[in-house]
Amino acid sequence: MPAIVTNKFRIHNAEQFKESFSEASPNVYYMMLGRPQAYATSTRGDSRTENEGSDAAPITPADDIVSEFYQFDEAIAAKKLNRNPTELILDVIDNADDSGIKSAENFLNKTGTITSEKSKLDYPGTSKNNYVRSIFDQLFYGPELYNKIFQKNSMFTERGLMENDDIIVSPKLIQVLKKRFSDKIAVVTGRGYNAINSSLKEILTQFNVKNSVFLEDEPRNLAKPNPESLIRSIKGLNSKNCLYVGDSMEDLIMAKRASELGYQTTFCGIYGSGKLPEVKKKFFVEQDVPFILESINFIPKALNLV
Repeated sequence: MPAIVTNKFRIHNAEQFKESFSEASPNVYYMMLGRPQAYATSTRGDSRTENEGSDAAPITPADDIVSEFYQFDEAIAAKKLNRNPTELILDVIDNADDSGIKSAENFLNKTGTITSEKSKLDYPGTSKNNYVRSIFDQLFYGPELYNKIFQKNSMFTERGLMENDDIIVSPKLIQVLKKRFSDKIAVVTGRGYNAINSSLKEILTQFNVKNSVFLEDEPRNLAKPNPESLIRSIKGLNSKNCLYVGDSMEDLIMAKRASELGYQTTFCGIYGSGKLPEVKKKFFVEQDVPFILESINFIPKALNLV
């Protein structure tokens, strides 16, 4: 059966749509996303409930100006700050200190402009009530691991984003390090145990898991660059001089703070494991980092172990 709408008509509409962005008075488009889960009675972050109808009888869409404006207003809540996003991010960075995310939150709290958004999103609540965090966890972990960690089903079926990780720690590297350091090799990571175990699998068993710290499973105030987690690991390993390997500014700050508190820590900066490696290398050089390596696999050579 021939198409009622011809290809020429479709192409014409597509070209008109594209041109509408560059006109003297360009159109403004807003995209709304539908719900992927079944309808039910939901509990909001503030403990109030909302009847969402059912699959067989969903709530009839509102057809009035007030309801339509409410949805419009919610969709553009991010514009409330009335600031250039780049300038705001730079301001947050300028006001950050070694308390990490806490300093960013304190700065934003002082602006007084996102209080209502934090309340609506139940920030920084648990994944159960925090909508943004819940969606991120579902996308990051994937349905199987998300169910294992949170004992609930994910709204998504796609494989987790964490499965795209490039595992650079090799069994050969761990074998060389263990010959020199025995069981005094541990992990202090921002991820949780289940996530790391899923990524590293058998390799994780070669670390001293008992004296490792998986910060996602810990209170938020322990997040990097708070040195408490690193100090806990150092104490557990009974280490006199720790070599801490990391690839970020917060890793460097954490290592420095641990040393300042009396737990001698030498930082090794890895610059080739992420984006903009030359920028990261330059930063480490400017910070006088004693060990700067492109890859973690160069550690044995740097320590004269091979």
